[in-house]
Amino acid sequence: MKMCAADFEATIARLQRGVVETFPHVPDSNNPQENLWVALGDRPLRIKLGIDPTGSDIHLGHSIVLRKLRQFQDAGHCAVLIIGDFTAQIGDPTGKSEVRQQLTPAAIAQNVQTYLDQVRPILDFETPGRLEIRYNSEWLATLDLRQILELLGTMTVGQMLAKEGFAERYAKESPIFLHEFLYPLMQGYDSVAVDADVELGGTDQKFNIAVGRDLQRYFQRPTLQFGLLMPILIGTDGVQKMSKSLGNYVALTESAASMYSKLEKVPDALVNQYIELLTDLPLEALPTNPRERQKALALEVVSQYHGRELAQQTQAELAAIVTQGQTAQASSIPEYSLSQFNFPVKLTYVLSQTGLCPSSSEARRQIQGGGVRLNSEKISDVEFTLDTPETYVNQVLQVGKKKFLRFVA
Repeated sequence: MKMCAADFEATIARLQRGVVETFPHVPDSNNPQENLWVALGDRPLRIKLGIDPTGSDIHLGHSIVLRKLRQFQDAGHCAVLIIGDFTAQIGDPTGKSEVRQQLTPAAIAQNVQTYLDQVRPILDFETPGRLEIRYNSEWLATLDLRQILELLGTMTVGQMLAKEGFAERYAKESPIFLHEFLYPLMQGYDSVAVDADVELGGTDQKFNIAVGRDLQRYFQRPTLQFGLLMPILIGTDGVQKMSKSLGNYVALTESAASMYSKLEKVPDALVNQYIELLTDLPLEALPTNPRERQKALALEVVSQYHGRELAQQTQAELAAIVTQGQTAQASSIPEYSLSQFNFPVKLTYVLSQTGLCPSSSEARRQIQGGGVRLNSEKISDVEFTLDTPETYVNQVLQVGKKKFLRFVA
């Protein structure tokens, strides 16, 4: 575990990258209970990250804390990934204006598998001692009423109403159900169950993480966890947080072309944050030109999930599409709003409606002849269907060598 001073400083710098807040934190203290960066050199720590499988896709916004977890793994610590199969039945009420719909066990089980498949490119699953995958139903499902009442007795209603979202809902007289009060307590109890030394989360998770530390103290655990908060990623629209429902997201499962196309168009004001949070690229060594930084960002992120070779190939192919489609500059590619379609919609219909093909029959002929590409990927299935509009924002549809359009929301 011990490393030379220079290596230790480099490790600390990497772990601090992008971090908004560490708490508690007394920067001048040599006490490992007050200064996480001192504790890191003391022994291997247990780094907790909880994820509730409430959906099927993980996007780049979710990947920020997962990447930080991997950095702790690489520094010699143990990642404790808690799959909230029990808490997902309630759903985190943070930031929600209304009660969340409760999921069935079958839906949760299906989401769990997709989540694990998607985090594999990020976390170290191979090195012994670097990863524990735990399911919080292991301890939460066995709590009896006496133990639940004991948990409820550790927090007042006033304290709970201080949580983000609850105060607003209470002021608006929106219903707050008692089972929602249990969520931060159950997430906090996860920290008790696994003896977490550090818990990672977004800035919206500070309340929940603090509850975990308080419960560790209440149950007299050997260590009290630090909280390490990462920023909430703004979506590709440059306005609101990345979210599938808003269509401003980049999913980890997207094709290389789709992922690259979205990232190379990230607003200039967000490029540096994206690079800092989603890559290990040194900001000071990158080109000053925003366009070149966008390309570096897109290439690096696509490389993480699809490999360097495919990322470079995608970059070259998309650049060729833009070049072929230019009459003067890239902005000359016409745009077409996806809002004009009712989804799901067949590609043959899209081609005829947008004018790229004069008819659906001609669209079928072009597809069969290999003349249709979506973000440089050849479409050969005449039954190809665009499922949801969010997936295709900013993608380029091409027929032949000279007909192009770019989808917009």
